Amino acid sequence: MTDAMFSAKGRFYRGNLHTHSNLSDGVLDPKEVCRRYKAEGYDFIALTDHFVGLYDYPIADTTGFRDDQFTTILGAELHSGAMESGNLWHILAVGLPSDFAQANAPDFHPVNDQETGPEIARRARDAGAFVAIAHPEWSGMTMDDARSIDAAHAVEVYNHGCYAGCDRGFGLHTLDLLLNEGRKLTLCATDDAHFYEPDHFGGWVMVKAAENTPEALLEGLKAGHHYASQGPEFRDIRWFDDAVEVDCSSVAAIIVSGKATPVVNVHGTSMTAARLPLGKLAGSEWLRVTLVDHAGKRAWSNPVWRD
Repeated sequence: MTDAMFSAKGRFYRGNLHTHSNLSDGVLDPKEVCRRYKAEGYDFIALTDHFVGLYDYPIADTTGFRDDQFTTILGAELHSGAMESGNLWHILAVGLPSDFAQANAPDFHPVNDQETGPEIARRARDAGAFVAIAHPEWSGMTMDDARSIDAAHAVEVYNHGCYAGCDRGFGLHTLDLLLNEGRKLTLCATDDAHFYEPDHFGGWVMVKAAENTPEALLEGLKAGHHYASQGPEFRDIRWFDDAVEVDCSSVAAIIVSGKATPVVNVHGTSMTAARLPLGKLAGSEWLRVTLVDHAGKRAWSNPVWRD
C-alpha cells in the first residue's frame, strides 16, 4: 500500500508553520519575513505572532504578499491558561480566521478567568485551524499537559528556534508516548523564527496538495499528507504486511520506529532506496520512518496505523 501522502493528488509544497514578526517579538516586519522565506525557496509560510494583549492580539494580514509562486496562511501562537509548570500554554494555530475572538491573555503570565490551554486549542480547531502542540521540550511539558490538548492535530517534533537558542528543540518523545496511548496525531517541524538569532530556515513541512493555496494546504495538513524535514526528502513510502519500501534523497540511515523499543534500520552510503523487514515491529499498532543524511539532518514521516 502506498502511503496516503504519496497517493494523494497534487505535488509537495515546502512551508514554515511557525514564524514571528515585529507585530509581536520578532525583529522583521511581515513583508520582509515573507520576502526572505520566498527568496529561500519556500512555497508558503504561516506568520504566527503571539496572540496576547501585550501585542494587541495580532493575526497578521499577509494576504497582500501572496502571488502565483508563494502563499501565506493566517495564524497565531495562542496563549491561555497554565501548564503544570505554571507557565502559559503555547498552542500553534494555522488557518485561523482574521476575526478569531481575542483571548483573555494580557501577556505571557497566566491570569484568573482565562481559557485553559485545551479550551483555546479546541476553539481554534473549531474555527478551522490546524492545531499543533508547540515545542514540548522547550516548554517543559508533562505528559498530563500533552494529554489534555485533545484538539491537537499534530506535535511539533522539531523547533529550530528552540534548538538554536537553548538546545531544547525536539518533541518526538512526547509524540511517541501519545501514540502509544492511541492518540492518532501527526507531526511537524518548524522554525519558530524571530530573526534575532540563527533560528530560521532549519525545519519545515512538505505538504502534498492539489495547489499552493491556503485552502488546499490546510486540507493536506489536516489529512496528514505531509512530512517534516531538516533537509532530506521522502520520494515514496510503500507499506506491506511484513516490510516497508522507502525511496528518498541521498541518506546515510533509514529507521522505522514503532511502539516501545523495537526498531529496524539500514545504514549505508548515498542510499536512495531500501526495503526494511517489519518483523521486529509486528506488535506495534503504529509505525513511522526517519531519514538521516550524511550531515545528520533528519526527515520524519507521519505515523501510520495498522488498522
